[in-house]
Amino acid sequence: MRINCPNCGPRDRREFYYQGDAVALERPTADASDAVWDDYLHNRDNPAGVTRELWCHEAGCGAWLVVERDTTTHAIHSVTLADK
Repeated sequence: MRINCPNCGPRDRREFYYQGDAVALERPTADASDAVWDDYLHNRDNPAGVTRELWCHEAGCGAWLVVERDTTTHAIHSVTLADK
């Protein structure tokens, strides 16, 4: 798989570090139950199809990227800087 870094151009996936879904998680309140905290810390959706993922170009420019990718085919639809 190749990721087209907006700063460096197309690079092999091994230059990047996957960080998870590019979605904002709502942190539980401090007095939330153990079950709520367990769910927040350990459970994530694992959808098949197009997702938005957060990647870091660790072995390159160090940019944080949002990659829109189909998890069933690994086809990349778009790559944008995470700060945009």
